[in-house]
Amino acid sequence: MTVHYDRLSNLDASFLALETRTTHMHVGAVAIFGPGPSVSDQGVAINTIRTLISSRLGSIPRYRQRLAMVPIEGHPVWVDDEHFHLDYHMRHIALPHPGSVEQLKQLTGRLMSQQLDRSKPLWELYVVEGLADGGFAIILKIHHCMVDGVSGIDLMAVLLDTSPKFELTDPKPWTPRPAPNGTELAVREISRSISALLAGARHFPSAIPTLAAEWSHRLRAASASLSSGWLTPTGRTPLNGNVGPARAFDWLQFELDDVKAIKNLHGATVNDVMLAIVAGAVRTYLLDGSRMNETELAGIDFRIMAPVSVRSSEDGGTLGNKVAMWLMALPIAEPDPAKRVAIVKCQTRSLKETDQALGAATLVDVSTGAPATLVSLAARLAGMARPFNMTVTNVPGPQFPLYLAGSPMVATYPLVPLWQSHGAGIAIFSLNGMVNIGINMSRDLIEDHALLARCLKGALEELMDTEPARPKKAKKRPPMGST
Repeated sequence: MTVHYDRLSNLDASFLALETRTTHMHVGAVAIFGPGPSVSDQGVAINTIRTLISSRLGSIPRYRQRLAMVPIEGHPVWVDDEHFHLDYHMRHIALPHPGSVEQLKQLTGRLMSQQLDRSKPLWELYVVEGLADGGFAIILKIHHCMVDGVSGIDLMAVLLDTSPKFELTDPKPWTPRPAPNGTELAVREISRSISALLAGARHFPSAIPTLAAEWSHRLRAASASLSSGWLTPTGRTPLNGNVGPARAFDWLQFELDDVKAIKNLHGATVNDVMLAIVAGAVRTYLLDGSRMNETELAGIDFRIMAPVSVRSSEDGGTLGNKVAMWLMALPIAEPDPAKRVAIVKCQTRSLKETDQALGAATLVDVSTGAPATLVSLAARLAGMARPFNMTVTNVPGPQFPLYLAGSPMVATYPLVPLWQSHGAGIAIFSLNGMVNIGINMSRDLIEDHALLARCLKGALEELMDTEPARPKKAKKRPPMGST
């Protein structure tokens, strides 16, 4: 009998190791859809959506797999779930009248406060009807060990259509492949490790010159990545503290053209502008209500972790994580919004020039093959050290309309998990001319769940009324011999 399993990468496994009772490691999104042929006065045609999703699950086999552990080593692997039932993962609920946006936000916060069951495939999808405008919403939770932001876009390509027309096809029969028992899994993994070692040894002599040059560059990049602050704790702010399991979720939208206008005016990128907006919002939030004063802000090295995709074209259509992490300080002490853009632009240019995404990826590669217990310990120590104050992720999405069962997608608000001691995480996703921003928050640290959204909106408006920062002119020296 042929058995089947897939080993998780060390990066994917680290997201399992980071999860605790209070730090949930699922990513997610709230997708809002307008009225369409699958929505009527009687509600959403849930069977249509169920059939549509069921017929396309074959393109994403990970969604029918659960975790298993290699004996002794303790490393996780994926195996087919012989008890998979779509009805467990796809759930149908309705908002009470009047079906407001605020009710949808509260529902999302409650659902995101609950961890996924590790004995089953690590995802849940909620179809939410009863929205006031006649549409419906999809609330999606996926464990971070399964998916990153960019592979999430590949997932959208599977579930969504580019026109209102769609075809329902009968789901193809699916038979789970046999999973190895504990002994088989242990023996196969030992054999795999030995084979990989021998294969590397055979090719090593001829590859020495190429490897030396490549790893010299990689090690320089890794050194730059480590020196950016990964080994030193950052300052504590009112956004950082003891995090409980309860979450609140808020969102807002910008016009992408407004962000591009600022980008063009300042000679920056869209990502630069969005990071400068986040810096302005954090500044306003910390100064609001006398949480901190200007002097205290000036003494804080407020760092963010910004995931950067290292996914190649060959990785398209695959799940799992292909990301590295930028670590950078946001200029929250700078009162001039134009100067904030200039500072961010300078920092991102330096991060690119020193190839710190490659450096961070190299650090992950170096850990490949390390015992799972050491990887788990390293992941937890990194979380406890608090080398950054907040996660900010920005993923570009498709700039054309998308549909689910004939209903147009109006917005998709992404969610990033909160690390230990992080009160908020900001995720940005551009879609069809709009910038969608999702804000995941700890209820223990943030009382006004709408304040950060207001601060982000204010930071955008502030930048729209600002001229670019001009470099200071050097003072002219007096002519030689003058007095």
